[in-house]
Amino acid sequence: MAITTVVPPTRNTLFTLVRGAMTGGVIGASLTALVVGAVIRSVPLFVTGLGIPAVYALLVFLAGAPRRAREAAIAPRTALAMTESVEAAGGEATSDVAVRFVSTVVPDEAPAYRVAFTQHVHLADLPDYRVGGVVVVQYPPGRPWRVRIVKRPTPEWEERAAGARIDPAPGPILTSENLEGSAVGFVRLLAMLLAAAGVFLLFRADLFDEDISAGSPSSTRPSVSASGSSSTTVVTSASGTVTLGPHQSFLDQGELREAVTALTQDTDAHMGLTVVVQDRMLSVVYAHTGSRTPTFDLHSLPYERFPALVKEARSSLGAESPQTWELTVERLTGSLAIRVGVTGAGGTAWLEADGDANVVWRTPAR
Repeated sequence: MAITTVVPPTRNTLFTLVRGAMTGGVIGASLTALVVGAVIRSVPLFVTGLGIPAVYALLVFLAGAPRRAREAAIAPRTALAMTESVEAAGGEATSDVAVRFVSTVVPDEAPAYRVAFTQHVHLADLPDYRVGGVVVVQYPPGRPWRVRIVKRPTPEWEERAAGARIDPAPGPILTSENLEGSAVGFVRLLAMLLAAAGVFLLFRADLFDEDISAGSPSSTRPSVSASGSSSTTVVTSASGTVTLGPHQSFLDQGELREAVTALTQDTDAHMGLTVVVQDRMLSVVYAHTGSRTPTFDLHSLPYERFPALVKEARSSLGAESPQTWELTVERLTGSLAIRVGVTGAGGTAWLEADGDANVVWRTPAR
């Protein structure tokens, strides 16, 4: 099958940038609201910081409902595709492996194009997806980059695939990861910083008053700020924050527990209200003496299992090359809950685990 014309489908770049800005704003506002609310002891602000991500996830779900309904009402397009490359992308610890395919897709009534996509494949089925092989794929009519291999095609399509020969198409590779480049990352980071600054400036008067009162003789914990070449630690009477330097991550082995120990070693605080972890930032809100809000022992958390939870959320929930992640620990509902949210080209996905880091609930990307 000769291929002479390639017209890659178009994407809505503006929508992707806007969604990246909104996601960054939600992350920056919620994290800052949690810290500021704990410092000034404002329960409404603290609860708002917890509620912003949940409300945003609900709005994203509702906003995508019409599109999902339209796609469900229209049968997906079926086409033949030739596999150009196969590369394992993660999930090796389970029976299903996340595999990144680069394929040439040849629709019956449209130009051929190249596409890169990730799909989970059972270990026993990996030999069926060899380089140069022809498979049957499907994709939504308006979203040709969301290609999925049909594992059990109809006899007619199975016969067509068995007798087809497809040459690789020239031209660029279409992928949902293309727009998640430097532009989207910059917009997301800028929105996160602006949202954090907005919350901080809005409550700066109360925050400075709290800092003054923390220095009085009645303060239970002093304010400490330590800065080094690799990380910065800030401890107040109500919260503690650790920011790592370049080329470091709280997913590194032992890094998270070491940071929590540093936040509690010079104080009598070991009970917490919430723990929020991002790639290079850790925030802990301490429990005040006599607080009626459910608390937990900061030293009892299974920090060594947190990186595995983040890895599972990033590789198995369909977020497609997630750019940001956030892990939150709290006991507001009575039982300890560990939640991991990831955001990527495929949307926002959530994973929840119990106090032993056993996954109890998953919400794939929408």
